Amino acid sequence: MPSQKKRPVTLTVADREELVRLTTTGVHPVSMVRRARVLLALDASVGVVDPEEVIAARLEVSRETLRLVAKRFADSGGDARATIGRKKPARPPVPSPVTGEVEARLIKLACSAPPEGYSRWSLRLLEKHVVLVDDIPDLDHSTIGRVLKKRNFVLI
Repeated sequence: MPSQKKRPVTLTVADREELVRLTTTGVHPVSMVRRARVLLALDASVGVVDPEEVIAARLEVSRETLRLVAKRFADSGGDARATIGRKKPARPPVPSPVTGEVEARLIKLACSAPPEGYSRWSLRLLEKHVVLVDDIPDLDHSTIGRVLKKRNFVLI
């Protein structure tokens, strides 16, 4: 029973009432309800807690789920709402390298005459030439294709 010894879950009366209400009434995401039930089952403030095997079988979750919910409860400082809720992303999303200026320069390159020895531009040929241009970031041929498709540009 590592999670009960290492990270005991002790809920306040208000947290316990909120979790009971959440699990019995209303429409909530299944993962939220599952974590609320796990917290209620691991709560040591009501008395003796059943062994992890019994709780896992009763709630139809794995022992790993019990351990992770107890760990998340301890990491959130005993905040039951933060434990059952959805985790916030640790970092902001990565901005796209394709801006309006990059898009315009890419379309300008695709509209220009193809290099010597080629009859037309292909996505892979555009990819090779984008690497040579300093003011355009290195883009994959699939990204170039998406940009051109977004603007209804057809390579002829």
